[in-house]
Amino acid sequence: MPSKAVVDAVAARLAANWTATPIVGVNVTGETPADGSPFLTVQYPVAGSRHVGMAGIGERTFREEGVIRLILSARRGRGQSQALQWCDQLAALFRAQQFGGVTCRAPSPPIDNNDNESGKYFVLSIAVPYFYDLVA
Repeated sequence: MPSKAVVDAVAARLAANWTATPIVGVNVTGETPADGSPFLTVQYPVAGSRHVGMAGIGERTFREEGVIRLILSARRGRGQSQALQWCDQLAALFRAQQFGGVTCRAPSPPIDNNDNESGKYFVLSIAVPYFYDLVA
């Protein structure tokens, strides 16, 4: 699990810049929209922390590194074009960006395979490697 600072920074970036679909928060709702409307969720499948150095006495730097997984659930049966366009927009929103102390690297492209169709949804995700430095 990432630090609260990372979760808050990612949530703020999405809230300020993502209007294409609702963002469904983690541990907020267990149900998908009944009407099959598209939505975005965020996960953090990998996170770790390590000591990376000292700038001075009492100024130790710890680096959290992990992955932000952006999961787009689009309407099923409508082709890939809209979902891929949204994934491109999400990737651009995070690609090589810095915000709230978080530094993002190159997002993965969305993966298309037999697991993409789930109920009413066509599901694509991208993975964004990040790091966050904490000075303590």
